[in-house]
Order: sequence, then structure tokens, then C-alpha cells
Amino acid sequence: MNRQIRLVGVGIMVLFVVLFAQLNWVQIFHAGALNNNPLNSRHIYKEYDTPRGEIISADGQLLAYSKPISGDFKYERVYPQKSLFGQITGYFSFTYGSDGVEKADDRFLTGANAPFKLPTSLSQLQNELANTNKAENVTLTVSAELQAVAAKALGNNPGAVVALNPKTGAVLAMYSNPSFDPNLLSGSNSQQVVANWNALVKATGNPLSSGAYRNRFPPGSTFKMITAAGVYDHNPSLATKDYPVSSGLVLPQTNGQVLHNFGGGSCGGLLAAMFTVSCDSGFANVGLDLGATNLADEAGSFGFDSVPPLDLPDVAASNFPPASSFAQDLPGLAKSAIGQENVSASPLQMALAAAGIANKGVIMAPHVLGEVTNSQNQVVSTFQPKVWRQATSAATASTMTNLMLSVVNSPDGTGTAAQIPGVEVAGKTGTAQTGLGTTDDWFSAFAPANDPQIAVCVVVLNQPAANQYQGGTVAAPIAKAVIEADLANPTSSGGAPTTTVAP
Repeated sequence: MNRQIRLVGVGIMVLFVVLFAQLNWVQIFHAGALNNNPLNSRHIYKEYDTPRGEIISADGQLLAYSKPISGDFKYERVYPQKSLFGQITGYFSFTYGSDGVEKADDRFLTGANAPFKLPTSLSQLQNELANTNKAENVTLTVSAELQAVAAKALGNNPGAVVALNPKTGAVLAMYSNPSFDPNLLSGSNSQQVVANWNALVKATGNPLSSGAYRNRFPPGSTFKMITAAGVYDHNPSLATKDYPVSSGLVLPQTNGQVLHNFGGGSCGGLLAAMFTVSCDSGFANVGLDLGATNLADEAGSFGFDSVPPLDLPDVAASNFPPASSFAQDLPGLAKSAIGQENVSASPLQMALAAAGIANKGVIMAPHVLGEVTNSQNQVVSTFQPKVWRQATSAATASTMTNLMLSVVNSPDGTGTAAQIPGVEVAGKTGTAQTGLGTTDDWFSAFAPANDPQIAVCVVVLNQPAANQYQGGTVAAPIAKAVIEADLANPTSSGGAPTTTVAP
């Protein structure tokens, strides 16, 4: 009998040990997974019981804050700038989660990243116990004033504008049309939020996916920046080769297929002259002479086929085909050299390409986060500029700057619409054939050329395939408006100046 009691006692003790071990595993080792489980509504509700930090523009405009409300939730996210910043701030939604800065900087906005400081006095201890909300505020590099200029200049046209500080990588403006109002997704009426979401998903142009950094388009002749830089980096002798003047290039490996110049004109000559007038037949020839390996290597150096390290979710990598894909496809190589065929780029990528040339060959990591402050308005974290790519040499960047200046300043240049009195603007136009009977019209630029403060890329999508609709006539004036606004008000350019980090 005593033996049976002892066995029962041992069994109960074993069960208690197992139960104790299980409870500790759940509470300590598995706590994070349980907290983050989508089925754990308690964790989700808790996020709406405390206010999040504010999101603020570089020039002090409030972009997002938490408003007290009555009902199941204590707070609701509000976005005063509505669609102007929708694709940057993103949304914080009970139904659809978060996106944009709300997602990327959640650790700051919730205070999860706030460091614990051991109180050294009674008053500090009282403050620590009383202040249960550790939310921090996030200040962006983007200027609300410059963002508004970009939106106004783009108007109702589908497309995007990206402006960067080439010396630091700070994003000064980033707007695409169509955009969306995050307030539509942050409300507490779940039925209305679902209806709003469904309408946005079905809307033309997919406003929930930023055309500035999440979508790719054929860059057209703006890619000639990379092709020309590839010549100076890999085979400089091609810069002094006199290419024949013609209205089109008969493509190799075809039965007489001709790559025509835009508008049916004739062009040729040295590389610098062909760059100024954006000669398609000439640059297609240059691409063939440069070769697939050199061209693909140069594209990779400028960031193609890599995801730009922008501190926002779901950034798209631009695409240049691998060199091996051209082994039996020389027509594809010729077309790729002018930014067509299977070449695709985001406006962010083409802004970074211009910024790299502006910054002596160095592309800085793009970022929208400027600084983080606590509830006492003390700066607790500041973004430190860092290098992303050594795209090209300083010598090549200097030569490319002169070529891009000729695009804007020469009487026969394709970018004369970007001229600004008293400011040297370096730029490159692009008019990409979409294959749908329309064009995507581009302009990438930086200014002032001798001390660049801003690099810009503009793309206007789905324009009529007619001579009056080109990158130089449609996109260049938009870039000019953004450059003028930025240079007229330097304090809007992403906060106080910071020192460029050497590669």
C-alpha cells in the first residue's frame, strides 16, 4: 500500500515538474511568438490602447498622430496631410496592419526601442512610474513644402517624383500619382475600412503601391547615363569613335530589322554629341561595342539588380538582364543599351543614378528617417549617412556631369526645358516605348552642377506616342519646378546639413 502511495506521489511530482517546465517555456521562450500571433487579439487591442509617436516632416508639419476616441479602441491614427504623404507614412490599421513609416519605424513609434534609464533620484523614479507611454516621435527628411511642389507639378499625370540630397541620401520629396489617403484605413469602423480598402485595391494605378519606389518601368534614354559611364569605366576608346550618322541601326542577328531614332531623325558622331541629342541608333551601336559583360557590370555598379536600402517596406530592385542572356541576343543588347527591351527601373533608382554622378561617383544610401525624439523632445537617435555604392570613379562622374550639362545647355540638347537662370542643371531625358502605343517620359537631373544639393528623377507614365510628348517636354519642367523650390528654400532639404561619409 505504501509503495503504491509513493508511486502516485512520484507521478504527481513528475506532472508538476512537467507543468512547471511547460509554463516557463510558454512564458519565457514562447512569449514572443504568442504575442505576435495574428490570432492574439489582446496584443492587437493593446496597440490601440496607447498612443503612438508622431510622424513629422523635415519642415515641422505633423504627418501622423494618435487621437483619443470613444468605443472599443482608445486611440485612432490621424493623417493631416492625407494623400500627400500616404505612400511614405503608410497606414496603421486594425484591419490591415501597417505599412510605410508606420511599419518600418514601429519600434520607435511604440517606444519598444526606447532605452531604459535607471532612475537616480526620487523625481526620476516617480516620472518613470508615471510615464507608462514610451512612444517616440519620428522626424522625416522629407519636406512637406517640397512634397507639395512635386505633387502640384506632377498634377493629374500618372507618374512619380523622387528628390534626394546626393551628399547624404536624404529623401527630400517622394510623391507618386495616384496616391491614397491613409485616414481611409485607420478608422475604427471596420466595415467602412474594408470597403475603402477594396476600392483602393481596384483603383486604376494601384495607389497602395508607390510608383516612386515599389514599381519599375522601362527607363528609356535615362539609362544612357549608365551606358556612357560604362564606356569611360571599361572602354574609353569608344568615346572618341565617330559613329555613322543614320536614321536607324540595322540590328545584327535579324533579317534587316531596324532600330529607328525617336521621331525618325538622323544622328551620329562622337559619344558626347550623341548623348546631347539622345541618339538611339548611336547608343545602340555603343552598347554592342561595349559588350554585354561591361554593360551589365556597370548597371550593377549603379545598383541595378539590388534592392536600394531605403528604410521603407517592399522596395523594388531595378532590373538589367545578366550578361549571359545576350550571348545569342545582340538585338536585345542594343536595345538594352538605350533602356529598352527587358531593362526596368524605379524612379528611385534613376534618382540614385543621377545622385551618384553628382556625388563624385558615390551613391549614398537613401533614407526618409531623419531623427527620433522622446516625449521630452530630446533627440535620442539620428540617421547617419552611409555609402551604398561606388557606382563609378570621380573622373568618370566629372565627365558625365559635363555630358549632362550639355543636354540642358546646348541649343540642340533634349533637356533645355530644365534650364534655370543662374543655376547649372545637369540632366538626361528619356522617352521609353511601352509597347502599348504610349511612352513613359523621364528626366533625371541634379543641381547646381558645381556643388550639387539635389538630385531628381521624374517619370510621367502612359503619354501619347507623339513628338511633342517626350522626357524633355513633359518631365523636365516638373524636375525644374522641384529643383527651383528646393534651392530657393534650402532649410527644407531634410534638416540641418550633415557631413558626407567617405567611401
